Amino acid sequence: MEISELFQMQKSLDQYIQNEHGLDGEDLFVKKVLALVVEVGELANETRCFKFWSSKPAAEKEVILEEFVDGIHFILSLGLEIGISTEHFSLGEVDYLETDLSSQFLNVYGAISDFKENRSIANYQNLFQQFLYVANLLGFSHEEIISAYKQKNEVNYNRQKEGY
Repeated sequence: MEISELFQMQKSLDQYIQNEHGLDGEDLFVKKVLALVVEVGELANETRCFKFWSSKPAAEKEVILEEFVDGIHFILSLGLEIGISTEHFSLGEVDYLETDLSSQFLNVYGAISDFKENRSIANYQNLFQQFLYVANLLGFSHEEIISAYKQKNEVNYNRQKEGY
């Protein structure tokens, strides 16, 4: 997946938000980690993968994809927080053994925790790959993710301009 453009778009959005809310110089890392945790929970909730007690179906694919790219926004933003360089950043193909979506969500939470405790590039790459594997299990293509990210990025700018 070509992500350089997404990092640049996220950098612009982050800078816009920081300027609009007077956040320049503030350490937002922990708040962004918590935001990611919440977004992953919202995504899991829309998939309903863990709701063994309910027969209600998952949300529509578009709703789930939008929740997924909300997570991508925060993952990109966290990469920018640690000064990730896209020239040296790779999301190569990884063979995952997990086939259960609920278990994969727990893997994502574990990767978030590992990254919070040690802000290394290796932990960041693992987090990103674990999250992208959720997309794989959900059947989202890289093209769908990129397109949805760009659409949601525009929505996020508009929300900021409207005093969200």
